[in-house]
Amino acid sequence: MQFDQLKRREFVTLLASSAGAWPFASWAQQASRNRPLLGYLITGTRDALAPQTSAFLNRLRDLGYVEGQNIGIATRYADADNTRLPALAAELVQLQPSLIVALDPPATVAARKATASIPIIAAILNDPVHLGLIVSYARPGGNVTGILSQVEGLPGKQVEMVQKVVPAANMIGVLVNPANPTNAFQQKETEAAGAANAIKVVAAEARSKADIDPALSLLRNARVQAVIVLRDAMFVSESPHIAQLATAMQLPTIGSQSSYAEAGGLLSYGVDNIENHRRAADFVDKILKGAKPGELPVEFPTKLVLSINMKTAKALRLDVPWQLQQLADEVIE
Repeated sequence: MQFDQLKRREFVTLLASSAGAWPFASWAQQASRNRPLLGYLITGTRDALAPQTSAFLNRLRDLGYVEGQNIGIATRYADADNTRLPALAAELVQLQPSLIVALDPPATVAARKATASIPIIAAILNDPVHLGLIVSYARPGGNVTGILSQVEGLPGKQVEMVQKVVPAANMIGVLVNPANPTNAFQQKETEAAGAANAIKVVAAEARSKADIDPALSLLRNARVQAVIVLRDAMFVSESPHIAQLATAMQLPTIGSQSSYAEAGGLLSYGVDNIENHRRAADFVDKILKGAKPGELPVEFPTKLVLSINMKTAKALRLDVPWQLQQLADEVIE
């Protein structure tokens, strides 16, 4: 079928709005003649990551990029299944996008394995040098750059939070997804922070949703007095279930982002993911204007957020110190 110039643009717009249905290089080649194409690789689910993706897209619009007008966006969701990421990353690479935005470390690792030439912006980076994603923070050197979601001493602060709400705690659990390449690093930091405070740390692994209940049961049977839930897309997607089950088991839980406390966890303390995703849009703008990812320094997070769920504290029969409540950015009554 032949299209005149106007119809051709309308056809490309239609395809861009239906990104999941057209994984063909020919579409990318057609789209590139009209506007840049952005690949968006997301480990978690659409609903669970909606606040982050909205923040990213809103910032893009602030910078003058409107999907369907002057930029195309092809999005792939792994629905909290890390095993799907390699195939989804390969699909995006076949579209020949101008760049790829990866929402978290597993998505970034998958994208980097799929391409060494297409620029990759990581909204959440953990231990990127150890993972081989960059050479250094100041000069990444390859095709990956982005924003860190870790700050020095954060695991120690989370252990400190446990001590404030459960003063007698001498053994805590940590929920780990071994399929997430950054969880091992987070686990070691948490164990070191526990040892420094004379607290034993017991790890329980959950690679999939089906593993969560047995993992929490293992921690309850080990008689831990609180559980730290490591940063992972699957855990974010399953936050309501984790929080509800842990509360039923009388296990106080601490997450790394505010959505965990909002989902019913006792508290969360960590980097503001929403802000990270806003800043990722600025990286996109720089890349589209000609900057090279290997020359864009990795940025450090600027804001930590403490959220406390007082409803959950009451259900757990815990007294949250008034001083801690005063420090919180969000107190959920």
